[in-house]
Amino acid sequence: MKFRDLRADEVDARISTVSEKGVSLLLYKDARCDMRILDEIVGSENWQREHYECKGNLFCRVGIKMPDWNDWVWKSDCGTESYTEKEKGEASDSFKRACFNWGIGRELYTAPFIWVKSGEGVDIKPNTKGGFTCYDRFRVTYMAVSDGKINALNIENAKTKRTVYTFGNVGGGDVCAVCGKMVSPFVAQKSKEANNGVVYCSGTCKKAANNG
Repeated sequence: MKFRDLRADEVDARISTVSEKGVSLLLYKDARCDMRILDEIVGSENWQREHYECKGNLFCRVGIKMPDWNDWVWKSDCGTESYTEKEKGEASDSFKRACFNWGIGRELYTAPFIWVKSGEGVDIKPNTKGGFTCYDRFRVTYMAVSDGKINALNIENAKTKRTVYTFGNVGGGDVCAVCGKMVSPFVAQKSKEANNGVVYCSGTCKKAANNG
């Protein structure tokens, strides 16, 4: 059973750690993504899921009906609790992990360490606990996978629509004339209109170009 690679729009980027110097991001898929791919590849009538408890841990097993011998094959894994909805989060996590065992989204394990420096497209503020907080949201706008490994990746700030992280040879889009980062279509078009066709990812890069 072979599942296709995830598309960029099926992958989310969430904040893992925050410090005064920047934020680290993790790539993940949600349970809805797994369900869509199972429906797409094997058909909604040819897969099922079951949850069960073992030694205090909640497990999920995902069964797929094999077309060649008309029997079910099962793969399972346990989940961890979420910070908000304990039971629902644990059930969802166990399902996603079971789907990883089937190979859905396994390329996410090959993602590089994603670090965005403070001031490079992220807004980091001190919090009341003596640490730092970032309320920015991020999205994956480009991802290329080869032989089960991520070899190109572009992430942008969802609010500012500015690229904050690039890995590998990211193609298919405009890049900043100064820093070389990929720029979202929205920002690229606005920049071209304002700068005689030249693309800048931010006012900082535009100022650097003018001063240079």
